[in-house]
Amino acid sequence: MPDTFDYEVTEQNAIATVLAALESPLNYLDTAAAYADGESERRIGLALRQIGGLPRGAFLQTKEGQSPDGVYSGEMVKRRFHRSLENLGVDRVDLVFLHDPESIAWDAAWATGGPVEALQALKDEGLIGHLGVAGGPVEMEIRFVESGVFDAVITHNRYTLLNRAADPLLTLAAEKGLAVLNAAPYGSGILAKGPAQYPRYAYQTAESGAVDQAFRYQDICDRHGVPLAAAALQFSLRDSRITNTIVGMTRPERIQQTIDFANWDIPEVCWEEIMAEPFDNNDLNR
Repeated sequence: MPDTFDYEVTEQNAIATVLAALESPLNYLDTAAAYADGESERRIGLALRQIGGLPRGAFLQTKEGQSPDGVYSGEMVKRRFHRSLENLGVDRVDLVFLHDPESIAWDAAWATGGPVEALQALKDEGLIGHLGVAGGPVEMEIRFVESGVFDAVITHNRYTLLNRAADPLLTLAAEKGLAVLNAAPYGSGILAKGPAQYPRYAYQTAESGAVDQAFRYQDICDRHGVPLAAAALQFSLRDSRITNTIVGMTRPERIQQTIDFANWDIPEVCWEEIMAEPFDNNDLNR
């Protein structure tokens, strides 16, 4: 997604990254029909075909939602799901998410013949194992969780060191027994590359307060010899409400780097200083 991250990922590099992930403990693949309008799924499919399909023990999930021209209907969701199967080279997907339902009115999402009903029909056909919801606004996601229809929820950029707006969503979803997936623990880059190199949060220029806060976290981590990215990642990993943490990777070497960050020995005093920092819980994603 060069328009989002200002750089392109070659097909060769993408395939190599997927294969490296599947050979590692990080063998849980997350994608979506909307990512580069299917190109993410297609590249994952190319990697899977090279090794004869999804390996035993690995997991694959995707998301279905609005088309690039703004159509978010049940028929469109079905059409795009069948394209996802073709791109991925699989005959079913264990977990499929209703993607960014903030793009459609609540009543339209639940209408007869609408997107939710379409996904339920695909599940009834045996093409989908479980249904999830993946979106942005926390209050909206809470409504979907309360519906009782979904088995999993993804929140992104809203439970990080800099933004904890999704806290009530995590609690509710965990209490209801949903799988809780926290995506973008680095805030899409500022907590990985650091605020000096990448002063952006959730794909846009970060507010000055968030940048200042990131610098304070950076200073704490530097004093204790801890990479800021390791603290940002483990902030999500150490939360018992969170089932899985989703991290984007673009090069094979990022796999081992992420494993290293996940296993980094962070002194308790470092965590105490991090958690003592006041933070503004405004939704940085606006």
